[in-house]
Formats: sequence, C-alpha cells, structure tokens
Amino acid sequence: MDGSQEMTRQAFLRAGAVAGASAVLAAGAAAAEEGAKPVRVGVVGVGSRGTHLTQILAGMPGVEVRAVCDIVEAHAARAQQLVENASGERPDAYTKGERDFERMCARDDLDAVVTATPWEWHTPVCVAAMRAGKYAATEVPAAATVEECWDLVRTSEQTAVPCMMLENVCYFRNVLALLRMVREGVLGEILHCQGGYQHDCRYLLLNADGTLTWRGRHAAAKNGNLYPTHPIGPIAWWMNVNRGDRFTRLVSMSTPAMGMRNHAARLLGRDHEAAQRDYALGDVNTTFLKTAQGRTVVLYFDMCTPRPYDLIFRVQGTKGLYMGTLDEIYLEGVSPKKDQYEPFAPYLEKYAHPLWEDLQKEAVAHGGHGGADYITLHQFVQAVRDRTQTPQDVYDAATWSVILPLSIESVAQGGATLEFPDFTNGKWEVNSDSVIHGS
Repeated sequence: MDGSQEMTRQAFLRAGAVAGASAVLAAGAAAAEEGAKPVRVGVVGVGSRGTHLTQILAGMPGVEVRAVCDIVEAHAARAQQLVENASGERPDAYTKGERDFERMCARDDLDAVVTATPWEWHTPVCVAAMRAGKYAATEVPAAATVEECWDLVRTSEQTAVPCMMLENVCYFRNVLALLRMVREGVLGEILHCQGGYQHDCRYLLLNADGTLTWRGRHAAAKNGNLYPTHPIGPIAWWMNVNRGDRFTRLVSMSTPAMGMRNHAARLLGRDHEAAQRDYALGDVNTTFLKTAQGRTVVLYFDMCTPRPYDLIFRVQGTKGLYMGTLDEIYLEGVSPKKDQYEPFAPYLEKYAHPLWEDLQKEAVAHGGHGGADYITLHQFVQAVRDRTQTPQDVYDAATWSVILPLSIESVAQGGATLEFPDFTNGKWEVNSDSVIHGS
C-alpha cells in the first residue's frame, strides 16, 4: 500500500464511513489485553452448521464455549470434544429433550447464546436467551412467522438485550467492498437492487431412502421465498433499510413445483413415493419489494432446479451498476469503454473494506464462506464483549426474515400486494447507520 492509499484509508476510517472498522480495532486490542474478561458462550444445535460455528468460536481469542445443547447426544459429545481439543476445557452438555436449551440459558456463567437449530427453534431459543439476560445470535432466518418476528422485537425491547441474526453474506468480501463504494457515492444514488438465493439444494431436502429432511418438510408444505436473508441482508445495508428507508410493500409469485419430483424419480425411480409426493414449494419464486423512498428490489429463490450457485447481486445506481453474476461493473464516465462492463477485481482491491483488511488472515484461516463466517461471529462477540448493540440488530433480523411468511401469504393469494410491517415503529426515519458503520 502506497502513501496516498494509506492516507485515503485513514481519512475513510476517520469519517466513520465503514462498517465497524474502528470498533474492530478496539475489540482486537481488548482481546489481546492480558487478563481481559472472556466472552462466555453456549451453543444450541451442534449438528453440521452448529459444529462449524462452535469450531470457530472455540478457536477465537477471548472466547470460552461453556455449554453445548443438542437433542442428539452424539452431536453434543462431538462438540464437547472439539472444544476440549481447542481449549483444554470440556463444556457441559444439555441433551434432555427439545427444550433443554432453557436450562442452559438459565445458567449464570454465560454472556451469549448462539443457535444453529432447525428454523422453527430459532425464535424460541433467542427469546429464552434474551429473557435470561444473554445476548442472542441465530442462524438464518431468525424467524419463520410474522408472530415470531414480533416476538423477537418485543422481547429485545422489553429486556434491552440485543439479538443478532448471523447473516454471513453481509460480510462477503465483495459485499463489503460494495458497501464502501455505496457509502462513498461511487455508484451514485441507489435506485434498484436484485439478489437471490439460487443454489441447487435438492440433496439437502431428501434423504437417501426418500424421506424428507427437516428442510424438505418445509419445501413440502410451504410455497414462497423460504430463504430470503442471504440476498436481502446486503441489499438492506446498501439501501439503509431501517436507517433512513424501509420496505413498505411486497408481492410474491412462484412457478409450479417440478424439481423435487424429478430429482426423486432420477434417484429412486418414478414409482417411488418420493417421486409421487406433492411438494408445495414452487421451483422458482420471485418476490418484489418497494421502499418508502420509492426504490425497488427483486429477490429470487431457487433451490430445486439444476443450476450453479448464484446470488445475482445487481446494484443499480444513478452513476452505474454492479452485476454480481458477471462480477463486473460499469461506471459512467469512469469505465474505459462506453456502455461496456469491466472486471470488478480492481475495484475489489481499490475499495477493500477495512473490516476485511483487518480480519482477512484470521477469517480465511478459520472461517467458511471465504472468511465471512469468522467475521460474522467476530462482530457478534465484539458487541457482547463491549456490551454494545450488534451490527445486525433485532429490527434487521425481523425485517429480513419476515419476507419468508409474507411471501407465502402473497403466493397463496395469487400474488397479492401485502403491506410490510414496520418493526421499528417509525424509528427508521431517525435512525442513523452508525450501527453498521461503527461510527
């Protein structure tokens, strides 16, 4: 990095125009300080995803995993051994039924509870944690019904305890670089965004014998956008949703459901029960959102068709646009060829986010999804340690998650337009983006 680049970065940091950069540096110093109080964590749901999160937490400086909880004793024992191997201390295990997490949350030696259970348990675990005075963090989505979204918000407000959904896509390297570019006005005023969870996940929906997994049971019973938070999280940050703007309306439509039957027939034969079963989830769902400032968002959800992974991420501004599928950008008067895209890679370097730069080594070494998992947990742990608000707050968790039940309702009503709840109760008009930026 040359001198001019360093001066630009220093000015950028001083301006507070980046997500959590100054706070990250402070937290790193606090963690390194000899004798600093550890952040004591319990993890609920230590299957595949929960084990990964536990592994990251167990290797994070200044963090102690004191307890793990799972209805499968073997999963809990595996997590115990993983933590013991990393720290020399064996956490307690809670395995006495589906609600044993409540007993874990009642402990007086935990600062935070992280959950990676099936979706229907995310809200109950977070509510129990907040009511017990513990910071709550959950895998996505944070809630599966409108009522659960309100339950999260009201519990957090009543207890004054933060709740963070661990939306890791917000911390992807390109997403963070785009956040910096948006804040610096490189793309002008943001007008429209597109994003989607487009990932062939049929193997996660059906067991080898044709029975449904817990995810498959959702696909068999619900028709809408069942996994909206990966694309909407970054889009909401780029558009300052809940911090100067908000979603006001939603419309959702789905195609017929054919992918899972075809998948089951190919694996098990056309006469197999799994190939004859009715699946409610349309193969491709399209959801449209409008904001109070008139901006628009299109979300896609497709996990039942054969396709490469693609989050899309079109970010359209008054000065140009980024196209994530191409990983290319066009800026009027800046791009070398008129009306032609150019590679995004140079911009990824030029607008590297300080949060990524500061944590890149540890993130890539210890976290999945290109390091985003580590950064996400790091940001949560930092907030717990500093006793501050989490960068993704409970209003974000509710706003991003409620698209799931609203899309189901809209599809069921033939693509009806639905009013979008204001979980902030009007505070979006006066909220700043300081939580995102750490200013």
